[in-house]
Amino acid sequence: MKITVLAGDGIGVEVTREAVKVLSAVAKIYDLEIELDEQLIGGAAISATGAAFPDETKESCLKADAVLLGAVGAPEFDHLLPEKRPEIGLLQLRQALGGFANLRPSKAFPALIDSSPLRREIFEGTDLLIVRELLGGLYFGQPRAIGETEAFNTMRYSVAEVERVARVAFESARNRKGKVTSVDKANVLETSRLWRETVEKVAKDYPEIELEHLFVDACAMHLVTNPTRFDVVLTENLFGDILSDEAAVLTGSLGMLASATVGGAIDLFEPVHGSAPDIAGKNIANPLGAIASVAMLLRYTAKNTEAAAAIENAIDKVLAEGYRTIDISNDKENFARTDEIGALVAKYAVEFASVRSNSQAV
Repeated sequence: MKITVLAGDGIGVEVTREAVKVLSAVAKIYDLEIELDEQLIGGAAISATGAAFPDETKESCLKADAVLLGAVGAPEFDHLLPEKRPEIGLLQLRQALGGFANLRPSKAFPALIDSSPLRREIFEGTDLLIVRELLGGLYFGQPRAIGETEAFNTMRYSVAEVERVARVAFESARNRKGKVTSVDKANVLETSRLWRETVEKVAKDYPEIELEHLFVDACAMHLVTNPTRFDVVLTENLFGDILSDEAAVLTGSLGMLASATVGGAIDLFEPVHGSAPDIAGKNIANPLGAIASVAMLLRYTAKNTEAAAAIENAIDKVLAEGYRTIDISNDKENFARTDEIGALVAKYAVEFASVRSNSQAV
């Protein structure tokens, strides 16, 4: 399996290093042949080549089976026009890979349950996955324009666009708790009516999966009042953008969260957080989001659920034993460093993987 590694800028370099460390350790146990190709993106690429997404990087990504991204953005480029800044590299990357479904899990880690802004009795047991359509809707619909006295955008969806992302959601639910909540605004939007009708047609191919519909405002309310009701949440681009950020906050730290963009030519995996230049180089960033992104890579691209579970179980064990990076620690003087967390997850992941392998051999 060929993986292009784009560490990017700021803490992206540090957290990606730990994610690769964990991936390499687990790959040895499961005899996974992995070829890593490190390339530049963002500010690092601008400094070296003058472009945020160089041709060499693009070529490597398009030849890969998956892309692992750290983070993009550096303050020394803030004075540039938007089309010249590091962030344009991320947009160009996503366009090149063509992924139309963004997957964002939000989980209540037992050891961090009190870090959530929600009360324990509300958040405990939460384990949901938001599937957001990424290439349609208001963000891409035409026509669009801004004038001196008015502006407008066009929300547009086709049956094919809805159907393909719906299938990602239903396939994901097959490997989870077997429920899809489709979120729309079908009481006022024609695009949402098309969305609902199409999702219902797709659902007929998955009779074992429970389907429910929620209006987006009701979903936003339930995310903070009853998040355990959700398994897979399927929604369009704008609604998904908002709801996934709301769900992300529930865990207590963006540093914990992974994401995947699938459906295109090449899958893309990245932590949700940004480059955090204020803490870059200090070895205090939380690498667990990047490490969890590697677990998603193994689950969705490598189709190796056991290797993915070994990493996820290792993350749980590290947290259960009380190790905390500064963003999730109550003690801002004594906390675990980035490389320490990475080494511990790698160690425990190998232990979980070895136990599994030995039990199968017996």
